[in-house]
Amino acid sequence: MAAPTTGADALTPYQLPNPPEALREIVVESAVPKDERLWVPQAENVWFRPLCLNVSSGYWMNLLRVRKSGVLSRHRHPQAVHGMVLKGKWRYLEHDWVATEGSYVFEPPGETHTLYVPEDVEEMITYFQVNGVMYYCDPYGNFTGYEDVFTKLEMCRAHFERVGLGGGFVDQFVR
Repeated sequence: MAAPTTGADALTPYQLPNPPEALREIVVESAVPKDERLWVPQAENVWFRPLCLNVSSGYWMNLLRVRKSGVLSRHRHPQAVHGMVLKGKWRYLEHDWVATEGSYVFEPPGETHTLYVPEDVEEMITYFQVNGVMYYCDPYGNFTGYEDVFTKLEMCRAHFERVGLGGGFVDQFVR
């Protein structure tokens, strides 16, 4: 591990150019937006706010917002998923734990679970990093649909076009 920078150079920015192939940063101010147009509808009373749609590595990061209790989806991930609850709470029907405000959740690859928002929750917002695909299934594992970074991108592009921001608005989140 490198020692912390001290002395006269401590506040000097890096002086060499970054590699030309390096992608630019994504900075999303007001990640939890007040402008409702930035929430992409996913299902009835369910929206997501894109933060990063990484088409080269096949993952996406978003805020998931739910404004009604009930079952959102039953699904499986072939890769790990990370989540952090920003508001409200939720659980998986298959487990006895509840993810409450401030909770971090790691979902291991291969697990199938059913996301449920309890009746006493007015609004739930959770930050998720989803790697790979979400494989939707019935209670017996039969395939019912999927989402991946490309279907998310299509949903965003169509929604932003409909609400007057233009389909290209989503490009700022694509890497």
